[in-house]
Amino acid sequence: MKLWKGRFSKAANSSAEAFNASIETDQRLYKQDIQGSMAHALMLGRQGIISMEEAEAIRISLREILEDIENGKVEFTIEQEDIHMNIETLLTQRIGDAGKKLHTARSRNDQVATDLRLYQKEEIHKVQALLQDLIDTLENLAEEHKETVMPGYTHLQRAQPVTLAMHLCAYVEMFKRDLDRFRDCLKRTDLLPLGAGALAGTTYPIDREFVAKELGFSGICENTMDAVSDRDFAIEFVSCCAMTMMHLSRLCEELILWNSTEFSFIEMDDAFSTGSSIMPQKKNPDMAELIRGKTGRVYGDLFALLTIMKGLPLAYNKDMQEDKPTLFDAGDTLKDCLSILTQVIRTMEIKTQNMEKAANSGFMNATDAADYLVKKGLPFRDCHEIIGKMVLYCINENKNLDDLTLEEFKNFSSLFEADIYDAIDIKKRALKTK
Repeated sequence: MKLWKGRFSKAANSSAEAFNASIETDQRLYKQDIQGSMAHALMLGRQGIISMEEAEAIRISLREILEDIENGKVEFTIEQEDIHMNIETLLTQRIGDAGKKLHTARSRNDQVATDLRLYQKEEIHKVQALLQDLIDTLENLAEEHKETVMPGYTHLQRAQPVTLAMHLCAYVEMFKRDLDRFRDCLKRTDLLPLGAGALAGTTYPIDREFVAKELGFSGICENTMDAVSDRDFAIEFVSCCAMTMMHLSRLCEELILWNSTEFSFIEMDDAFSTGSSIMPQKKNPDMAELIRGKTGRVYGDLFALLTIMKGLPLAYNKDMQEDKPTLFDAGDTLKDCLSILTQVIRTMEIKTQNMEKAANSGFMNATDAADYLVKKGLPFRDCHEIIGKMVLYCINENKNLDDLTLEEFKNFSSLFEADIYDAIDIKKRALKTK
């Protein structure tokens, strides 16, 4: 039986009913919906809008419904459309008329906005914990490899020597900024919409501040139309997810390259790799590849949510029912990716010798050689040209810069002295980087 049956003279078309229902998606909000309803019922009782006996009966029954749901004893139905109506129907079936009073002074519009904000607050805390775990893992690995020298790249070409610690800590900085973004997102999520009603509040003497405190919100949404009609808090969360996924994808791309035979800087653990159905020798970095692929999925969630909201007039529109699949998917995907990548990094083997061997080729000390001449008084552009000619000479002679004799150095500039070898020492240069 529909909760709005009074206005309608015929039953809903079965296909329309199925199309309209959201219970398959929003049933995961059951805990938040019950939590919000319990706080609302208590407020109604305290304010004398319903009796305290009715409020307590509602709260006791809601606790029992929560326990039954978590024990798998409740089956939701599309006839009741969404999680709000499913729970209210269960409540009314159990305690009668008192259950019918729960929806006093609220609408599903402010109810779902409250559920989503409660859910998102929990998700932010979960993401923050996983992000911090990844940061800690990278920092611990960096601490172990403060003197492991490797090539730094631009354009995927060997550029200058760095330490593995420096390379890893570049990602640490990215993920710390991601962590800050989620912290900032939490500020705008942490406001209570309940009490806004459908859009224009209510004439009942409700106490929104009490409900906010009861539910752990830092404040209330001041404008009731805005409270029910915007999802910018969800868009911001998904945007933060997308940004973090971008950073994860960049790191995964490097791990995939480093895991290849051509680089051979790392080897991923067997437990986090897969094989080939046809090629027996293969060991594939599928975890990293999947994270790279799932990044596009989260981007899609962001664009979907932006597109859903872009043309909606105030206040609530049914289009907004489609906000939940994108919000849920973005958060779930990010949490899975953070968890698995942290484990991949903890278990992978670092091939330090291969890294250092690569660092000692590719003329990555060429800039240091040029800077040496600059310190001797030559303009940088002249120094750049001289070292460029030296590199060409070395290529033709199949040598590195540090293989050249002092006489060969002096053939290009009389300013070179014996201290040039110290100036272009790869490891010393790498250890100076921060």
